[in-house]
Amino acid sequence: MPVRWHHGTFVLDGRRVRIPVGRGAAPLWVRLAREVPYPLEQVRSITLLCEGGRLFLDLSAEIPIATYPVGAGPDPGRVAGVDLGIIHPYAVTGPDGAGLLVSGRAIRAEHRMHLADTKARRRAVARRAPKPGQRGSRRWRKYRRRARMVEGRHRRRVRQAQHEAARSVVSWAVEQRIGELRVGDPRGVLDIEAGRRHNLRLRQWQVGRLLQVLTDKATLSGITLCLVNERGTSSTCPACQRRVPKPRGRTLSCPHCRFSGHRDLVAAATIATRSPGGGPTTPTAVVLSEVLTHRRAGRHLPGAGQSRRDPRRPRAARGSVGPRWPAPPLGGESLAHKARIHNDHRTPGERSWTPH
Repeated sequence: MPVRWHHGTFVLDGRRVRIPVGRGAAPLWVRLAREVPYPLEQVRSITLLCEGGRLFLDLSAEIPIATYPVGAGPDPGRVAGVDLGIIHPYAVTGPDGAGLLVSGRAIRAEHRMHLADTKARRRAVARRAPKPGQRGSRRWRKYRRRARMVEGRHRRRVRQAQHEAARSVVSWAVEQRIGELRVGDPRGVLDIEAGRRHNLRLRQWQVGRLLQVLTDKATLSGITLCLVNERGTSSTCPACQRRVPKPRGRTLSCPHCRFSGHRDLVAAATIATRSPGGGPTTPTAVVLSEVLTHRRAGRHLPGAGQSRRDPRRPRAARGSVGPRWPAPPLGGESLAHKARIHNDHRTPGERSWTPH
């Protein structure tokens, strides 16, 4: 279990940390793999924890809020709406028609590949698993150690990608001089029973962590963040304020006024018009995105780039896939007629093909 020491009970000396232990025993010195990223006088507590069979030192530091030159800091009058999602963790719409889309497809692929890899590994060792009450073999202990290491690595990868996504949002907001981020709170859908597959997607979404990471980074940048009700934002037309059927893709099309736009950006624009106290939406204040910026979260994940391939993804079968016949004409002939047409272009010495 994690153990925490507060300021004044530990000593940081470069890459070494002195941790007090029981009374009458010598203090414990722990060597770090890299330098502490914060000034030593800002560190307020340390936590020693074990994740995936490895020891980690978690630091809590007091960091001052960022300062800006006169006229370059966040403007409290400029409000942006943020819509949270799975495919797009953050979709942001600004006041001047600027928008930001952060893609989370690499995070979703990481969850899927890790789940498939875990299922395959458990299926392979199911017969050799010890029965209840048995101690287990050395091979079983090695398997369990490997499983804990892979699970810890997966959690660290996803956590890093979530921090990258939040950093993209805050950096964009600082460039646009956004003073307030209004974020739609979707945590009400977590209590709805939607089947085991969709429930798994919602648990892997980790919406609470996304909110916490974005709140911390926005506070450090001097940006105010408030939660608003997001009910109906992805299914309401911002032009005529009428209900729209749920779209299959990412484009929202209104059958009443023929409005069309990106579903997540439309939701973010509607969220920006809602007050934190639950007041009504002002239709005239909806500003849709005209200049869109795309960012990708999780560029460090395996398979995120075109030149890298996820080793957990099964490889394609080697060899030829067989003869590729030409596409049938629009008229639609029989299979025997297609074979005659195909054989007419071959020499007598070539092998003929006869349909069965």
